[in-house]
Formats: sequence, structure tokens, C-alpha cells
Amino acid sequence: MACGLPYTRCVKWRSGFGQNWMLLFSLFYLNHVISGHIRYSIPEEMKKGSLIGNVAQDLGLDLKRLRSGRARIVTGENIQYTELKTDKGTLVVKERIDREQLCGDVTPCSFSFEMILENPMELHQITVEITDINDHSPTFERDNIRFEISESANSGARFPLASAEDLDVGVNGLREYFLTENENFVLKQNSNADGKKYAEMVLQKPLDRETNPNLSLKLIAVDGGSPQRSGTVNIDITVLDVNDNAPVFNQSVYKATVMENSPKDSYVTTVNASDADFGSNSMVTYYFSDLNSGLRGLFTIDEKTGVILVKGSVDYEKDKKYEIRIEAKDQGGLTDSSKVIIEVIDANDNTPTVSVMSFTSPLSEDSPPGTTIGIINVKDLDSGENGQVNCRIEQNAPFKIKSNLRNYYTLVTDTGLDREGVAEYNITVVATDAGTPPLSTKRTFHLKISDVNDNAPVFPQSVYSAFITENNSPGVSVLTLRATDPDENQNARISYILEDTNIGGSPVSAFVSVNAESGVVHALRSFDYEQIKQLIFVVKAQDGGSPPLSSNVTVKLIIQDQNDNPPQVLYPVQTGGSVVAEMVPRAADVGYLVTKVVAVDVDSGQNAWLSYKLQKATDRALFEVGLQNGEIRTIRQVSDKDAVKQRLTVIVEDNGQPSRSATVIVNVAVADSFPEVLSEFTDFTHDKEYNDNLTFYLVLALAVVSFLFITCLVVIISVKIYRWRQSRVMYHSNLPVIPYYPPRYSDTMATGTLPHVYNYEVCRTTDSRRSDCKFGIAGSQNVLIMDPSSTGTMQRIQSEKSILDEPDSPLEVR
Repeated sequence: MACGLPYTRCVKWRSGFGQNWMLLFSLFYLNHVISGHIRYSIPEEMKKGSLIGNVAQDLGLDLKRLRSGRARIVTGENIQYTELKTDKGTLVVKERIDREQLCGDVTPCSFSFEMILENPMELHQITVEITDINDHSPTFERDNIRFEISESANSGARFPLASAEDLDVGVNGLREYFLTENENFVLKQNSNADGKKYAEMVLQKPLDRETNPNLSLKLIAVDGGSPQRSGTVNIDITVLDVNDNAPVFNQSVYKATVMENSPKDSYVTTVNASDADFGSNSMVTYYFSDLNSGLRGLFTIDEKTGVILVKGSVDYEKDKKYEIRIEAKDQGGLTDSSKVIIEVIDANDNTPTVSVMSFTSPLSEDSPPGTTIGIINVKDLDSGENGQVNCRIEQNAPFKIKSNLRNYYTLVTDTGLDREGVAEYNITVVATDAGTPPLSTKRTFHLKISDVNDNAPVFPQSVYSAFITENNSPGVSVLTLRATDPDENQNARISYILEDTNIGGSPVSAFVSVNAESGVVHALRSFDYEQIKQLIFVVKAQDGGSPPLSSNVTVKLIIQDQNDNPPQVLYPVQTGGSVVAEMVPRAADVGYLVTKVVAVDVDSGQNAWLSYKLQKATDRALFEVGLQNGEIRTIRQVSDKDAVKQRLTVIVEDNGQPSRSATVIVNVAVADSFPEVLSEFTDFTHDKEYNDNLTFYLVLALAVVSFLFITCLVVIISVKIYRWRQSRVMYHSNLPVIPYYPPRYSDTMATGTLPHVYNYEVCRTTDSRRSDCKFGIAGSQNVLIMDPSSTGTMQRIQSEKSILDEPDSPLEVR
């Protein structure tokens, strides 16, 4: 049945020889959690598996809905009497149902439970009424009832009889009593206010002990069931001698109250009966005449005083009122009866009980406010204010509890949840009744919050700066990027990705790489500070959620300079064929600027700070070099004794660790005129060149002589072998012998001792150490002229300053 349909279905089972089904419908509205209420009626003692009703049909539910909603029965009892067949939508008997055991003498007898469906949440209440069948016979507490009756008992004297007990109710319960036929007694039947029947024997004809001292009768109790059942008890009567006054109670009905859970021997009330007889016949004893098994252990009466005390545990939730019949008997056997009605006052002795109908954990952190977490049922067995229960959540938490139906509460979210703030909650629900003092029960629910990928990875800083020294090893670790993600599991698994950018026309991936797992940045190549000063690239941190979230960070990789370049001298210029000559007049004063050494260092910082030092000099007392500016100045007056040729070796050194240096040779001419400089530097050049060339030609001559010797040796051996073979041929032939002369030994065109004529013409200059030679070969051939014209000559170029040259090259003076 769908929620809110204007009817509730009830089904009743009636017992008899032929058991029939009957459907009864009634209706009430429920809120959005409860969908319907069904009431069935079945007889007790049905077999297990017997059909109670079709729940799906009666509630108007589809069988698929039962399965998808995980329909189940929730009861607060220890025994579950029914079972739901979700495949058929039927409710069947699971355990034997004994109406007398379940409800006792309470009518009507029923029990209720709830059927819960999920997605969406539905709660249906089902009540099953158990009807009685005649399965019990009336029984008496005792097998025999004994009476001692005086023969003087007057007609009309009443003798109460023990009542029979029949656990069945209604028409199946005790209907009437029968007494076996006799002359003296008749049976009178009465009913209590609750409808319970009891019987009394009334003396119709006086007894005669001498005629019949003992009587044996039978009391039969029958019920109204079909078939009818009965129970019997024997009545044994002993006739006593004369005692003509019976005890008489001063009240026909006594009323008393007792507090629930009163301690043992608590006072209830006192009954009193008086006997007009004298002596032993006036002594009265009191006893409970009809004390069933349920009351036997609750109260006790003093036989002599008539004081009624509490003997056992008085429970208001079990019985709210007790009705006890009391008899007073004298020594002669005469009796009187009275009634005591004891009302129980409720005490707040039951704490509320909290039963969980449904609870959902874990709960997604993106659940909206108002999401149902669970449904609980709260009961208190006390009555009145003692049974009124209020529920609340103990601690300050983003949850609230709502009452949707009597005794049912829904636990829902009050605000949004954030797992990163609080990952789990211990929700304590406190149920408190309105009694004095109030009693309460606590139930704690452990709720876990499941993660949603709602947080992107975060870097602790927006820009990272790292330094690396140039000429590094490829693959070296530069820095480690570390991002954090407050999510958990896969949502917090961070991968580091290098964003595609270009640096100088090349992708950034050619310079650096980022480890996807650890975030370590590695240099892929060796960097050169002189080519690139810094790298700026972007790294993305991306989590493993779905969809993934990411954030970027900028990384600045700054290349630090290393002292890997020596200074370079720009001036004086070092060439391969000239010697530097700076001219200083002999009249130069102290501090005269001779020249300035200019050098640069492509490194940076202190690696490019240059200092100049004079390493060697022909006369150290004449010149000095500026430490910072490289200026070469005179430190004293130039004199005539100073040599014309001054050779200075200047070292240029940077400030790196370790430092690098370069040297430059500066030739200085101390002279006032150009010819003086020319003659001095010419001799210097020629001497150096002559020595160098002489060594070269000596080595070359040795190599040529060795080659010619080996060649001649091979030729001579070849000729010898050839002539020997020719002589052998001529010796064995008949041909005439013709003399053989080698061509080189012909005498034609020659008059000297050599086989050919060689003319040598040597020409030398008067003041030169190197001659211009002409070598001639055979007269019939041309003459080869070798003229190393570049040596021994001077070239003059107009200039105010000298230029660079090496010592063994021709001098040029500007």
C-alpha cells in the first residue's frame, strides 16, 4: 500500500472446525516515513510456515520494490513469530504462537512490528491479533478441597470453593460450575468485577454428624468451547460438633495501595473478622482462599493478625491491580470471606530503550542537509509521565533528531559535512523520560564520513626558486616539489606533470624532467651560464580523483656561474706574424702611460673581476702595471742607460675559485727616434729567425741524406742482380758480346770527374746572414731559383704607435 492511501487493511482468522480467512480494512494517515498499517487476525497454535497474509498485495507494493528496498521485519521482542517472504510478498508464521504465553488473560491479544524498506525509506506497521482456541481445560489449584462443618451450621451457610483456572479466554474460558447431587448442599455461582466466575456451596439442609459424618462431593468446572472441556476437584466434608457462630468480616471489600517495587515485608493492609463464640470456637485464622499461582509469591497474610505484607516483586507494568479473596475460619470450622483490592502505584523504574531500525555509515561528505542517517525506536514501559520520553543529541554536532511518529525518531544531518574537517563522528542520542527522578538511556552511533574529491592539491608557495651551478652533471636532482591534498586515498594521490613550454625554441622537457611520483626535478643536460641564465617553467600537481583536480606552480631554475673561462686579452692584439712594440721616449716622466692591457672575462660576478700583475720584465724597476686597470706606467725617470728593448710579461687573473689567468707579452722600445728602434729590433729578429731556421734545415738535410742512401743501396743491389743475370744469358748464347755502359757513365757533354755537369752559382749580399742562392742542374735544363724573399726585408708603415708581433717574425714599426 502506498504512503497516504486512505485505508489500512486488516485480516482476521477465526478458529473452528473449518478455518476461514476474513479481511477487515481500516485506515489512518502517517507521515512521509510511514507508508501504511496492516492488521491481521489469526488463531493461535498455527503451524510454522502458515500464511498470515499477502503484505505486498495489502500494501499495494510491487515484489520488485520489496527486493530493491531490502524489505525486512524489525521487532523489539526476543522472539520473532513471523517471517517475511520477499519473493512472494507474504507474511508467514515462523515460530509457534501460544496466546496464553504471549498475553495471559489480556484480551484482545496482539503484537506489532515494523516492516522497513530503503531507497526511499518506508516504514509500515503490522499488527497481528492472536485469537484464542479451546486448547486448555479448566484446572483447579488443588486436587481436594477439605471442609470441616459443624452440624449446627444453619441453613443458608455459605462455603466458598476454590476457583478453577482456564487459560483460554472468551467463549473458550470458564463458563460454569456443577456440583454433584446431594441432599445438603446446593451450588451458587457468582462473578467478580472482572467477569471471573467463582462458586460457593450453600447449606440447604442442616448436617447430621451422627447420620453422615463425612460427605464426598465433586465440583465440576466446564468451559464454553467446542468441544467442551472440563475439570474436576473432590470436596471432602467432615461434620463437626456444635459451633453455631461463624466469623464475620467487618468489611465486605478492603481496598489498599502499594508502591511498585516495594521491598519485601512492606505493609499493605489489615483485615479483621470477629466470632461471637467463646473460647477456642472464637479463635479466627485468616488465609487466602483463592490464591492462584501468579499471586502466591507476591503477598502473604498473617494467620492470626490478618496483616497483609508484600512477599515478592510488585511490577506495575505486569499488573496494575490485584484482587484477593480472604477467608476467616474459627476453630469450629465456620468461615466468612471478604475481598481485598490492591492497586499498584507506578514508579519510574524503567529506563527508556533505544532500538535501531536503520543506520547508514559511511556517509558521503557531499550529502545535503536533511539527509536521513538512521531511524530509531524509543520505548519506556512506565506509564503516565514516567513513560513520556524526549530524545536529544548530547554533543554539539551537525546533526539533529526529529520525531516523525510516536516512539519513532529520525536522525538527519543539520548542516553540510566536511571530511577534511571531521572524518568521523560519535553521535550520542540521549533518551530521557519525564519521571521523578528522570531516567535516561544513551546510545552512541559511530558515523564515518566518506571522501569526495573536493580539494585540489596545494603547493606551500606559488613560486619555487632553485639554484644550480653551471657545468652540472646531467640527471642531477635540482629540487623537490611537494604539494598536499587534504583528501584521502586515490583522491589524495598526487602526480607531478611538467607543463609544455618552449625555452629558446626548444621544449622545456629537453632541459628538465619531473618525477611524477616524488616531484623531484632533475636537470637533463649540463647548463652553460654564458648561454642561458635561468629557466622558468610550470609544474602541475594533479590528484587521482574523478574528475581530477590540479594546481600549478612556477619554478625558477637559476644557473649559477662557475669560473670556467679564463680572461681574454683584447689589447695588445696577439698575432702570428708581428711583435708588439710600444715606444717610450727617453724624456718620459715618472707615471708616463706606456700602454694599457685590456682584457675581459665572459664569466660573471667575482669570476669576472680581473687583476693585472707584472710577472716578468727586463727591468722591473722601470715599469709597473695597475692592479685594477691594467695600465703600464713608468715608475722612475727613463735614463740613457736603460736598454732600448724592454720585454714585459703581464698576467691577467680573475677572482674565481680556483682562479684562471692569461698572459700577454708587451715589447717596449725605449728610444726617441724610429731608426734606432728599427736597427735594434731587426738584429733581434734575425738572430732568432736564423737559429730557428738552422735547426729546421739540419733536420731536413739529415732526413734527405738518409732517404738518398737507402735509395742508392736498393738501386745498386738491383743493378748487380740484373747484370749477373745478363752475364749468365750471354755466357750460354752464341751471340757476339757487345760492351754495356750505363747511361750515367757516358762521357758526352762532360769534362769533369762527375758523370754529368752541374753548375753552382752562389750569390750573397754583403751585410746579410742569409744568401740568395741559385742552384743549377744539367746544362740542358732550366735554373731553379729559391728566394726566401720574406726574410731579411723590412717594411715600414706609418703610425704613431707600435703593433703586435712575435720575436721570430719580421718587425713592423708604426
